[in-house]
Amino acid sequence: MWCCFMNNSYFTEYSFQNLREAGMSFEEVFKRILQFMSLSPCGNYKLMIGTDSQVHKCKTVFITGIVIQNEGKGVWACINKLTVPRKMVHLYERISRELSLTEEVVSFFTKERKDQLINIVLPYVYQGASFTMEGHIDIGAGNRNKTSEFVKEMVARIESMGVEPKIKPDAFVASSYANRYTR
Repeated sequence: MWCCFMNNSYFTEYSFQNLREAGMSFEEVFKRILQFMSLSPCGNYKLMIGTDSQVHKCKTVFITGIVIQNEGKGVWACINKLTVPRKMVHLYERISRELSLTEEVVSFFTKERKDQLINIVLPYVYQGASFTMEGHIDIGAGNRNKTSEFVKEMVARIESMGVEPKIKPDAFVASSYANRYTR
């Protein structure tokens, strides 16, 4: 990941990958999502974004997953990997960084981009088509869960972005999909 200033605006270039493609820009990812949804515009779509991390001996690996699901009919997904060259041993710091990475990717889906996605299903709404966007947070509310004290804050952060928050066990993009690539 690299950052620079262009025309007084902050621009971040991410590199996404999946099992078929590597080195995709966010623009390419967005085009893949548009293509996936256009194949079946009368589908029930969930756009889900979530991040997980794993602390290793000398580094911490963060994986942010983007998943577009046509319920019952398939998915298209990709990840972005960020490596921090130190052990992030404090749970709050790691969870907060995971959510910040999720928030950043969510912010790439501007109103104009979301409108493009909604416009694909809009003509088919009365036939049952739908589109929702979720932020998957790798935390749980159970009493025995070490992250339960952060739930209220993290959920509020995602809600403030106009995205439906999901926590464990419903946050599978973070807790399952992204987790698979943190090892």
